Amino acid sequence: MQLLVIEDHRDIVANLFEYFESRGHQLDAAPDGVSGLHMACTQRYDAIVLDWMLPRLDGKAVLQRLRGEHGSEVPVIMLTARDELPDKITGFRSGADDYLTKPFALPELEVRIEALVARANGRVATRVLQVGDLVLDLRTSAASRGGRPLHLFPAGRKLLEALMRASPAAVPRERLEYLLWGDDPPERDTLRSHVHDLRRSVDGPFPVKLIRTLPRIGYRIALADHDLG
Repeated sequence: MQLLVIEDHRDIVANLFEYFESRGHQLDAAPDGVSGLHMACTQRYDAIVLDWMLPRLDGKAVLQRLRGEHGSEVPVIMLTARDELPDKITGFRSGADDYLTKPFALPELEVRIEALVARANGRVATRVLQVGDLVLDLRTSAASRGGRPLHLFPAGRKLLEALMRASPAAVPRERLEYLLWGDDPPERDTLRSHVHDLRRSVDGPFPVKLIRTLPRIGYRIALADHDLG
């Protein structure tokens, strides 16, 4: 994804660049509202991360001009310390697609941005996910492989959907842990146990294995011709 960060706090910007670039995303940054609005209107971005309190032009004004004067529909998530309901309502009415209060967890921001981008690209309307002969029906939560139904526990079903949506890309461990447990993951490596159960259902009876472990990164579902080597 190509992301624009409009934020005047250097430490926050540095953390965002380190986290998202390590996952293959490309970022630009603007330290104030005026330059941020200019970049948003003259370059193409998949999503914008926008601070509320900015010099020269605050986030609310950036949003209003971005939507009203320039007619931009790029997904925007606001980052702010303002956590009162009236502030959130103001943010959404100004044109924000999502709203995240500081301090925030980077994996949560990543998941929210991906959801916004997917919605903007029309992928949310997808009802069936498929990787090879593996199929997941989002309407019924039914999964099958080679036409054979798969039995999945609730945690396994969540993991399978996340992996299939991202396929053939890898999904970081941190994101999968947040998907299952939010900000309070268990101390033990319970994720590995859930992936083991999922692998047993998805790959166990079949000669072609789809679930791959990427050491120190996470997991992915992919066909053999998508291997990274």
